[in-house]
Amino acid sequence: MSGKSTITATFVKYRAKMMRAVSAIVGADDIEDIVQDAFIRSYEAELKQEIKYERTYMLKTARNLALNHVKSAAHQLNESMENMDMLPHDLVGYSLEKHVESKQRFIHFCRATESLSPEVRRVFLLKKVYGMRQREIAELVGLSESTVEKHVAKGLLQCARFLASSEQVDGAETVGAEPSGQSK
Repeated sequence: MSGKSTITATFVKYRAKMMRAVSAIVGADDIEDIVQDAFIRSYEAELKQEIKYERTYMLKTARNLALNHVKSAAHQLNESMENMDMLPHDLVGYSLEKHVESKQRFIHFCRATESLSPEVRRVFLLKKVYGMRQREIAELVGLSESTVEKHVAKGLLQCARFLASSEQVDGAETVGAEPSGQSK
């Protein structure tokens, strides 16, 4: 169990450094996703084998994921440019709008989870993102099932509040930017 906490402690300690390293390769919107993916992959690797140099392993994993992301994005851009002529104009705008909207919702979710305490965030993400059972989470992180349940509930409540408040802020900005329509 000590290896699991070591990889997590290493991630927490070097997260900012990984984000800087990844930011040199990809755009700002993708940094957090890649760093989280590097942690997940490192964590999963640690479950299978001992990783002697956790920091180096995670930094190298983050760098490789960032490079793969850039390569994949370039490939997708080339493919979408080639296929754009085959799609009706309305469909292109619709799918782009849905993609942007989906990405914005994901960014809001990530920000909401960042507002959680580290203990609650870890349990909440294991439950809601990775679909683990409460018993599995309890065994993995060394907590009682009751505590895991409370952390998940707290995470849900805090994320819901965060998302509701960010929607109100976004709505207020949108309302303020549009004419009131009372010019009769």
